[in-house]
Amino acid sequence: MDYIAVGLRGDFDQHGRRYRLRTPKLIYVIVAILVIGVILTLLNIYELHKMKEDHSMHHSWVSEPEIEGKTGNNAKKMSVLWVTGKKKESGYLRHVYNVFDRIGYVIGNENSDWEVLWAHDYPFVSLSKHLSDLKPYQKVNHFPGSGYITNKASLAATKMDFIPTAFKMPTDKRNFTQYIKKHVDTMWVQKSNNHRGIQIKSVKDLNLNLEGTFIQEYVAKPYLIDGRKFDIGIYTILTSINPLRVYTVDGDVLFRFCPKNYYPFDPKDRAKYVVGDDYTPMWQIPSLKKAFKDMDFSFKETFNHHVRETGKNPDKVWSDIKFAILTVYKDKESKLIDAARKYKSSRQFFEMVRFDFVLDEDLKVYLMEANMSPNLSSSHFKENKILYEHVIFNLLGLVGLARSVIFNHYKSSDDMINMQVSDKDIAVFPEICSGPCSQSCFQIECKVCHKCLTVDLKQSLKTAYVEHVNRGSCRRVFPPPIMNQHQALKWTIEKADQTFQNIRQKNQIMQIWFIGKCRLDASFCI
Repeated sequence: MDYIAVGLRGDFDQHGRRYRLRTPKLIYVIVAILVIGVILTLLNIYELHKMKEDHSMHHSWVSEPEIEGKTGNNAKKMSVLWVTGKKKESGYLRHVYNVFDRIGYVIGNENSDWEVLWAHDYPFVSLSKHLSDLKPYQKVNHFPGSGYITNKASLAATKMDFIPTAFKMPTDKRNFTQYIKKHVDTMWVQKSNNHRGIQIKSVKDLNLNLEGTFIQEYVAKPYLIDGRKFDIGIYTILTSINPLRVYTVDGDVLFRFCPKNYYPFDPKDRAKYVVGDDYTPMWQIPSLKKAFKDMDFSFKETFNHHVRETGKNPDKVWSDIKFAILTVYKDKESKLIDAARKYKSSRQFFEMVRFDFVLDEDLKVYLMEANMSPNLSSSHFKENKILYEHVIFNLLGLVGLARSVIFNHYKSSDDMINMQVSDKDIAVFPEICSGPCSQSCFQIECKVCHKCLTVDLKQSLKTAYVEHVNRGSCRRVFPPPIMNQHQALKWTIEKADQTFQNIRQKNQIMQIWFIGKCRLDASFCI
C-alpha cells in the first residue's frame, strides 16, 4: 500500500527529533467520497423539502369569506373582489362590476379575504404593503414592471420597424437635430405620457428642452374610410412572464374614428387627425353602418368586410398586429422578470392592456401606444357595452376566474384540479418520452416528459392547458402558433434552431409542449 509522509507539529522522539507519520492515500480517497456523499445528501434533502413545501402550498385550503348576513352551516361561501381606483362612483368601472357579479363575486375591500384585486391604476407603489405578502390564491390584474410597455415615451423610443421614429427630450436632442437634416419633409408631433394636447408642429415650433416629452414622426398618409382617419384597439392579455404567455382577444376589437374628414388637411385642426374622447363610432361611418347595424357584424368583421370590398386583404393587418405585440413583449420580457423578482411568485399577476394601431394607405401597421388601464366605460357610447363586457369576461375566463369551478392550484383539492386538468392531459410526445427520454432528462425535449417534469414546470403546463380550454375568443400570441398539425407531426428537435430563435429556455420548453399538444389536438395549433 502506498503511504504519504505527514509532518505533525509537536510530535518528537526520545532524542528530541521530529518524527513523521505515514498516512495511507486510501484514507484521503475515502474522506473525499464521504464529503461528496454528505453534500449530495444535503442537496437531496433540500430538494425533498422544496417539493414538500410546493406540494403543501399546492393543497392548502384557505377559508373563503361568507356572504354578509348569513352565518353557520347555511352560509354560502363566495369569492371576494377588491376594486381600487379614483372616483369609482362615476361608474367608469360599471362593466367590471357587472361581469364579476355575474360570475359570482361579492365586493370587498382591503380588509377582506379577497381573491382578486382589480386596480384601475398601477398598484405596486400605492398598495405595496398589500402586495408584498400576497396569499397564494390571490390574483392581481397588473404585472410589476408593466410600465416598460405602457409608458408612452419608453415604448415610442423602442427601435422597431412598426413604431414611428421617436426621440426623448431633452436627452435625444442632438440625435433629433441630426435626423431632421435627412428628413426635411417629415411631420412631427410632440407628446407626453398623459397623451394630451397632441398637435402636428413644424420643427421650429417644437420644444426640444421640455422634460418628460418625446417627439415622434407622424404617419402622414393614413388609410381612410369615408375620408376619416381611425385607430384600432387590440385587447391584449399577459398571463405569464417566465415562461412568457401572451394572448389577444380575437373576438372583437375597438375602432375609433376622428370627428372630421382628414382632407383638406389642416395641422391646426386636431379633429382631423387625433382620436380623442369625442371620437366618431364605427356605426356612424356611412360605409360601415349597414354591416355593423343591419347585418350585426362585429367591429372586426365589419372592417374586414369593407376592406375586402375594396379589393384588399385584411388578413395581413391582423398578422402584422400580432407580430408587433409579440415583438414588444419579447423585447420587454427580461425587464418584466426583473421587476417581479421582489414578489414570491409572478403567477399571481395577470394583465390586460390595449395596444392602439394606425394604418397607412398601404395597410402597413404602426403601433402608437399601449394603455395600461384602457377605457371600459360605455357612458359615451352605449353600444360599446357588449364589446367591453365580452373583453372582460374572456379575460377572466382565460385566467381561470370566470368559471363555476375556479381553477386555482393553491385553493383546490387534487380531485377538483384533476377533473379540469390531470397529468394525463399535459402528456406529450409518447414516442420520445418512451424512447431516449426514458433514460435521461438531459435533452431539452425530455423536459416535457412526465418523469422529467419539475413541480414548477408541471404547474406551468397545467395552467397553460386550462388557459387554452378557457380561452373563449382569446388566441395565443406567444408562444406563437407557428405550425399546423401536419407540420407539427413532421417536426423534430433537430429543427429547433429554426423554431427557437432568441428565446429563453423556459419559453423553448413551453413551445415544445405546445407543438406536442398540436400533434395530438389540432386546436392547440392555433
